[in-house]
Amino acid sequence: MTCSDARGVTETTRVYVVDDDSSVRRSLVRLLQAVGHDVEGYPSAESFLARKPVGGPGCLVLDVRMTGMTGLELQRRLTAADNVMAIVFVTGHGDVPMSVDAMKAGAVDFLMKPFDDEALLEAIDRGLTRDRVRCERQRELDSLRARYDRLTPRQQQVFALVVTGLLNKQVAGRLGTTEKTIKVHRARVMQTMQAASLPDLVRQAERLQLRTPDASVRC
Repeated sequence: MTCSDARGVTETTRVYVVDDDSSVRRSLVRLLQAVGHDVEGYPSAESFLARKPVGGPGCLVLDVRMTGMTGLELQRRLTAADNVMAIVFVTGHGDVPMSVDAMKAGAVDFLMKPFDDEALLEAIDRGLTRDRVRCERQRELDSLRARYDRLTPRQQQVFALVVTGLLNKQVAGRLGTTEKTIKVHRARVMQTMQAASLPDLVRQAERLQLRTPDASVRC
């Protein structure tokens, strides 16, 4: 699931109920709406995948055994697509190995039908909390990448070398330029990346997974 930029606005969370039993699905949707959740219901994994994606935190309440694609197959499909939306599994046909596989794959909970409404609501709350954290981290990373993309190729090289602990004169020697030039590039890197200190810049490099560059790009 993508995380839209919700800065300055009230962030909307959404719960998705996917169950091929229409009576169960309607019951769950009514329950969740009654406690104030924004809810969408789908009769199959395929119809859920076909929906228009909406940004923001979400939690998927997912039946395990359905006609067509199963809940576990949908979980694997989402994981393969790098969609780590929080999932709460509900099933009337579960077993221990199945629940272990689901939890290992990142599910928030695995509830057996009939389940207690409070247990479901509590699991959904945990899922939404986890997804809010994920979305906030994703927005921070997107902002960091946007600032990094504003650096010139040379500044990106200086960034990657400075965070390895090299002194300005060592960076200059590596890139075939002067220490004075590196000082100018380094100052611009700190300003553009909004880094308060070298340790802050190092943490940013770790999040960006920067690699030590070669010296092929010139000023």
